[in-house]
Amino acid sequence: MSKIETLKALLEAELGPSIKALVLDRGELTLTVKAADYLATAQLLRDHPSLKFEQLLDLCGVDYSSYKDQPWDGLRFCAVSHLLSITNNWRLRLKVFCPEDDLPSVASVTPVWNSANWFEREAFDLYGILFDGHEDLRRILTDYGFIGHPFRKDFPTSGHVEMRYDAEQKRVIYQPVTIEPREITPRIIREDNYGGLH
Repeated sequence: MSKIETLKALLEAELGPSIKALVLDRGELTLTVKAADYLATAQLLRDHPSLKFEQLLDLCGVDYSSYKDQPWDGLRFCAVSHLLSITNNWRLRLKVFCPEDDLPSVASVTPVWNSANWFEREAFDLYGILFDGHEDLRRILTDYGFIGHPFRKDFPTSGHVEMRYDAEQKRVIYQPVTIEPREITPRIIREDNYGGLH
């Protein structure tokens, strides 16, 4: 049994009914759990003597609407974490879908891995995912007055407002977007001798 298959069997034995999906694909293991079990699962993954996922390497939000340019029949927002066990030298992807699309929310895992702090703030800022129990959940990349969440697939590419420096007011001001949407058509070269080819 390979190392990753050993981890898969161990997760199946320890998590049992908490597992919504456990997929081994391309040498990577992805564990999906229910939102209600997310925090307890994170705690177990870190503290179980056979698992020991001491580090959270990354956490990001995902908007699954129109996933792979196809209609998506499922919950829209997901928080995805990448975990590392230094002790056992194995990795795990942990996924949890937010139970509501209108107000996406899951538990914060900052009490388990404090490295989740800024990652959760980023997922909140860009996707609007609320992390229940996070002590300082505020925007981290956009302005505090920014409206919307720019990584959501329904957010307009040009945004809602733009900012510029106003010399008269001697400060940065916000104004409606002045970029006009346009369709860009690639230039096609149809020369017979283009590039020295005959």
